[in-house]
Amino acid sequence: MRLNQVTVPATDIVRSTDFYLRFGLHQIVAAPHYARFACPQGDSTFSIEKADVVRPGVVVYFECDDLDSRVAAFQQRGITFDSGPVNQSWLWREARCSDPDGNRICLYFAGQNRLRPPWVLDPPRQL
Repeated sequence: MRLNQVTVPATDIVRSTDFYLRFGLHQIVAAPHYARFACPQGDSTFSIEKADVVRPGVVVYFECDDLDSRVAAFQQRGITFDSGPVNQSWLWREARCSDPDGNRICLYFAGQNRLRPPWVLDPPRQL
């Protein structure tokens, strides 16, 4: 099984589309109620879907090998970050921001600690 895409709600598709284009995603589907983007690396996709109200609750994580320079580039494109880039105690380097509807986003670099932190379960739990 592979994770294909994540979809977040958006009250204004045009405004959110502009944000995610500035965020470096490539738009592949456009509709009045929906937009889908391809991530610049890999084959994952990300979508926004029209909603009357947005109640942010999840955090969407995008991994970047060049975190610091990417954050600087996004800031030059007008994206404001709430924090970071900063080294975390869980061995990831992170920067956090929110989209126009308050959906939370974390850009991070974890290297080998993404799947194999020092506290990894070995073997992984499964049914």
